[in-house]
Amino acid sequence: MASSKAKANNSGSKGRNNSPKAREAARRARVEEIRKAEQARERRMRMLTLGVTGVILAGLVGGGWFLIDSAQEKEEAKAAPVDGVKSWSKLTQNHVSEPVDYKMSPPVGGDHNQVWVNCDKQVYTKAVPNENAVHALEHGAVWITYNDKAAKADVESLTGLVNKTTYTFMSPYEDQSSPIVLSAWEHQLKVDKASDPRVRKFIDKYVQGEQTPEPGAACSGGMTP
Repeated sequence: MASSKAKANNSGSKGRNNSPKAREAARRARVEEIRKAEQARERRMRMLTLGVTGVILAGLVGGGWFLIDSAQEKEEAKAAPVDGVKSWSKLTQNHVSEPVDYKMSPPVGGDHNQVWVNCDKQVYTKAVPNENAVHALEHGAVWITYNDKAAKADVESLTGLVNKTTYTFMSPYEDQSSPIVLSAWEHQLKVDKASDPRVRKFIDKYVQGEQTPEPGAACSGGMTP
């Protein structure tokens, strides 16, 4: 008799667990469990996204400051005088067809030929005409010259520098008092070694510098000796 009552009770419990109300409660519990798991996943994704964004922003800000600092340093370098530079002023700019007797050697300005020598990363192994070279200086180029007193290693070093520097050209020039001379329009620097730090400073300051009479003018399309 007792056994029959127990079976009846178990049968009633199973019935209640399988009732529509019980199934609905179970479904809601499962939905809530899934919802909480989804919310947790979304929180993790937001935190990850914020972290990555923060790193990117930090990099951009840091890179921005680096670019600003680099630009400022470059402008300061251009503004700073270069020790040992000799300067002239009010040099003439007439186009002439005859040879010009320049007051300095190599010349840094004055009347010149109407055709410039190509001066964009150009390395010449023979002398170039003064009158065409001066026209290139008028366009904002820097002319590097050397004589037989310059060491071979220095000539090679300067060749590499010119090959990667726009608005520069290089040629031998025997009639100069220093092994290496750098010339820009109305400005000139004489050095003994290519390793002299003033070489880089001169180029940074005078390539398309403020002294340029015709900034932006072409350095190609001229003549090649």
